[in-house]
Amino acid sequence: MSDKLLYENPLNTRYASREMLENFGDAKRFRLWRKLWIALAESEMELGLPVTQEQVDELKAHAEDIDFEKAEAYEREVRHDVMAHVKAYGDVAPKAKGIIHLGATSCFVDCNSEIMIMHDGLRILLKKLVNVMEKLKDFALKYKDVPTLGFTHLQPAQLTTVGKRAALWLQDLMLDYESLTRLLGGIRLRGVKGTTGTQASFLDLFDGDGEKVKELERRVVEKLGYSASEVYDVTGQTYPRKFDYNVLCVLSQIAQSAYKFSNDIRILQSMKEVEEPFETSQIGSSAMAYKRNPMRCERMGSLCRYMISLPVNSAVTASTQWFERTLDDSANRRIVNAQAFLTADAVLNIYMNVAENLVVYEKVIQKHVEAELPFMATENIIMECVKAGGDRQQLHERIRRLSQEAGAAVKREGKENDLLARIEEDGMFAAVRGRLPEIVDAKKFIGRAPAQTEEFIEQKILPILARHGDMLGARGEVRV
Repeated sequence: MSDKLLYENPLNTRYASREMLENFGDAKRFRLWRKLWIALAESEMELGLPVTQEQVDELKAHAEDIDFEKAEAYEREVRHDVMAHVKAYGDVAPKAKGIIHLGATSCFVDCNSEIMIMHDGLRILLKKLVNVMEKLKDFALKYKDVPTLGFTHLQPAQLTTVGKRAALWLQDLMLDYESLTRLLGGIRLRGVKGTTGTQASFLDLFDGDGEKVKELERRVVEKLGYSASEVYDVTGQTYPRKFDYNVLCVLSQIAQSAYKFSNDIRILQSMKEVEEPFETSQIGSSAMAYKRNPMRCERMGSLCRYMISLPVNSAVTASTQWFERTLDDSANRRIVNAQAFLTADAVLNIYMNVAENLVVYEKVIQKHVEAELPFMATENIIMECVKAGGDRQQLHERIRRLSQEAGAAVKREGKENDLLARIEEDGMFAAVRGRLPEIVDAKKFIGRAPAQTEEFIEQKILPILARHGDMLGARGEVRV
């Protein structure tokens, strides 16, 4: 049970999933350290260094036998987390104690494990991202034919459809997917590079045999599940901190897409057109009982704002690495990298929840369309009258005046838009009398929006979802 006297990170207690929390948890990190030590010892043994099979077997037998309290006690004593865990591992594997971490630097375990943790974290986010895409795909296809007001400058513009607007959200995520998969395709470990990246310690161990040093690195990374090409060619003491920046930039892109979606839904909910899910016993306001505040999208936006700010921190870290490394990145990265993933995870959890449960009020949308469509249809009305022999310039001036009068009635007197009635009664527009409902059919003003939506999903989205079919079916949970 947590100590309520102490601050707890809300990413842990309120927002992020258990899966992502465990991915960045100490248990996984220190198990990876031991996996790295085993891979190193076994590879050194295979290449002829004085490491025995008995020692390797003992390391493997106690890989999960981690005494966290003892390791913490050692760290308070030696002020070095890696050496603390070397000591703790040696206590449970005494025969192998003398060969643990042979020739390695702390960053052998720290950097390689950090990359592997982030690699797994990106896979978790990929799964959630494609599930959001799946849910938005269904929504877009369901509402691809429903006309709605488009907005530019947050002012009513030409019509689009509810589904086409969702296709814009979906396209943002597709671009994020492309960035994420490119990043996943280029991940490299630090490898086995020694203290300043020169492999000098390993060259000494192998009596100057550089080929064995290269073979050692190849064997170690392959035991970790990576190929020989998935290793940085050169490093200082650490892997390039630009990698952290690249990762956080991709997470920021996801947050940017989610932020736009959440803002759009918040505005639409204010207009009573589309709502995020609202549970039966949910309370919108402590004072105003009638309110249905969009708390999910507000939370999503709030978390996105934090996520978007983080790449700048990593950029500073990458740019201030003195020569082969400086330790002023360590405390910072312990916070920033993990919290970036936890935040992106929380954002996608909420996004899944909202996208799957959006509520659309088609009658309200239709009412808003009907209030603005007469103004948008004036050009079509003019053209029909010109076909019947009318003067385009005279018609334009007359409909301009009628539009101004109808607009004034709406704004100053709070009346409904009666522009069509004014046109119907005006003799200059006799050619369209009785035909206005047909001319002002909303579906004639949505262009190729339904076809664009279908084509985009068929050509771009469905292949992505088919590629990751085994990942689909996840649902977003809002914890509190």
